Amino acid sequence: MSLPKIDEVISLTNRELEDEILNVKKELFKLRLRRGTKQSFKSHQIKHSKHRLSQLLMIRKSNKQKLE
Repeated sequence: MSLPKIDEVISLTNRELEDEILNVKKELFKLRLRRGTKQSFKSHQIKHSKHRLSQLLMIRKSNKQKLE
């Protein structure tokens, strides 16, 4: 499984972007909880979620700078 592509993120509206950020943060929380309680999970999902979150935050920041 490859890392998420930024092309998918660039076309999102501000509202969709905020919703996606919230969803990825929830997913990361659930993955960390699974890791902490020794439940089975695919460890690469943490890396992919963190990568996706960084993409989303970068796009959000660039959108805010464009508005100023």
